[in-house]
Amino acid sequence: MYKRYLITSALPYANGPVHIGHLAGVYIPADIYARYLRLRGRDVVFIGGSDEHGVPITIKARHLGVSPQDVVDKYHNLIKDSFERFGITFDIYSRTTSRIHHETASEFFRKLYNDGKFIEQTSEQFYDEGAGQFLADRYIIGTCPKCGFEKAYGDQCESCGSTLSPNELINPKSAISGSIPVMRQTSHWYLPLDQYQDFLEDWILNNHKEWKTNVYGQCKSWLDQGLQPRAVSRDLAWGVPIPVEGAEGKVLYVWFDAPIGYISNTKELLPDTWEMYWKDAETKLVHFIGKDNIVFHCIVFPSMLKAHGDFILPDNVPANEFLNLENDKISTSGNWAIWLHEYLDELPGKEDVLRYVLCANAPETKDNDFTWKDFQTRNNSELVAVLGNFVNRALILTQKYFDGKVPEINDLTNYDKEMIAEIPVIRQEVENSIETFKFREALKKAMDLARLGNKYLADTEPWKTAKTDMNRVETILNIALQISANLSIIFDPFLPFSMKKLRRMLNIDAIEWDKLGTLSLLSGGHQLAVPELLFDKIEDDIIDAQINKLQVTKKSNISVVVHPESAPPKETVLYDDFEKMDIRIVTVINTERVPKTDKLLKLTVDTGIDTRTVVSGIAEFYKPEDITGKQVCLLVNLAPRKIKGIESQGMILMAKDASGKMCLMQPSEIINNGAEIG
Repeated sequence: MYKRYLITSALPYANGPVHIGHLAGVYIPADIYARYLRLRGRDVVFIGGSDEHGVPITIKARHLGVSPQDVVDKYHNLIKDSFERFGITFDIYSRTTSRIHHETASEFFRKLYNDGKFIEQTSEQFYDEGAGQFLADRYIIGTCPKCGFEKAYGDQCESCGSTLSPNELINPKSAISGSIPVMRQTSHWYLPLDQYQDFLEDWILNNHKEWKTNVYGQCKSWLDQGLQPRAVSRDLAWGVPIPVEGAEGKVLYVWFDAPIGYISNTKELLPDTWEMYWKDAETKLVHFIGKDNIVFHCIVFPSMLKAHGDFILPDNVPANEFLNLENDKISTSGNWAIWLHEYLDELPGKEDVLRYVLCANAPETKDNDFTWKDFQTRNNSELVAVLGNFVNRALILTQKYFDGKVPEINDLTNYDKEMIAEIPVIRQEVENSIETFKFREALKKAMDLARLGNKYLADTEPWKTAKTDMNRVETILNIALQISANLSIIFDPFLPFSMKKLRRMLNIDAIEWDKLGTLSLLSGGHQLAVPELLFDKIEDDIIDAQINKLQVTKKSNISVVVHPESAPPKETVLYDDFEKMDIRIVTVINTERVPKTDKLLKLTVDTGIDTRTVVSGIAEFYKPEDITGKQVCLLVNLAPRKIKGIESQGMILMAKDASGKMCLMQPSEIINNGAEIG
């Protein structure tokens, strides 16, 4: 047995909230494992934190017109608060923009640099002459050579999913300025992963065959292809600066920087004893990650740790597959997700329901699908009808027959003994499953204990026996209550909020795992609290509201089909260009024809910020009386232009089909003037 356990969970990227895919893949399994070990009295440190460097954050900051620090501050705080409300029990949740992380990452790089572990290579990379900077892969957009998608990034096409390099893009452009970049030479440091090939093959392929098949298989695939040097630095202003002379304008590549966050966060938590958890062979290190991080945690980070020489290596890396949503891949950019903070706001008190459903349906061996109907069914038919039903019956019957006091146990029948003997068997099965990272199986086995309790009450029928033999009823309800107390232990890693409520009803404190399987958790005469429902049924209207919310999202993301009679699409514009347009809802307060013209109307509009004049060529489609009083969409920051001697201060937005027919773009309901569109 190990002296201590160090648990890490993948650092969520601080450019957006956490969604159910993250929870099912990483954070719920990690929290179950940490809670279980604590119940067993083990020395456990559970490390979390936000990954706050990298190009996507700088892109988001640029689009929003704020600093990268503003972006990560917003999402770090949102993610941290969401985890706390959801009951993820990190011992620390820190961040990679912290001072201690910058120091730790710099020291780590410098150690490898001084020991000659890096190689330096010069290569040609894309450079934006107007912006005066080298372009990271995500700052280059162009046409995908595989599928023809015109907005592919320099590292990946989000249309076909192909992994790309910037040099493969057709007609590459800078995402910063839209200009055509040039090639310039730049030097970077690389970690020569090929030098660690033999070490990794022996460590993983020969000594960790117990790893999950998806993890082992992906590692073997990479090793079979042969490893190549990987850059550890980038030309970027946002990140941990390279701490050596002559590296101005270069930062640590985020894949090198982020996993060091596990170390720096441990140092922040335990400044005097952190080395015990990272440098002592009697510590068991476990990384909980999603499958997209397998290579970094099983190939790259272990090579970094090996190169450093002072650190232990992970004992296991239980990575899950992906979770889909209503038969579609979760998409953060398309808002096709169930965001944790929104769930907590919209379904208060249902934290454990989501924990239960995501664990029961966890994508442990293959991609799985979350649906709101399955969520409702599992709550109503399992949590309510099995676990909640048993506990409620045991407590209500005790209240009815014994004024809420635990009755004494009397003579046991053979059937009693058979049922009691099942409890330690279930405990052992749950332990075996958790310790081999089979959390779905562990949860199912735990629910078997509640099913056992229901069967016991159904078979013994204390409500009938009470008419003739109260001594027997005492024994039956004592056993039922002891099973309830055992349930409060065995489900605690999975359903912490509900088990706290159950212990409150049983009027007991938290119980250590080692007491699980016994019938001495409640003494005769112990006073129970007033029974409550452990779980509530979820009605159709709750589920329908969530499904409708997703349907609105899907409709807003439907691609526009270009029909033959429609005009072809115009040249692609960058997001920065779109952001410059200030489109607002305005009300037309007066309309008149422009003299000596057939097509022009002079409109006076209230923009919410001023009253202005706009000249629009819509007279052949709208009479003045048709448009006065209407709310329309106006491009308010269009440069003023004189039309027939009238200064027009904006442009009314219209839709026009191939036949020439036009119609106004109008809001579907009344909204305040000045409301922004974007």
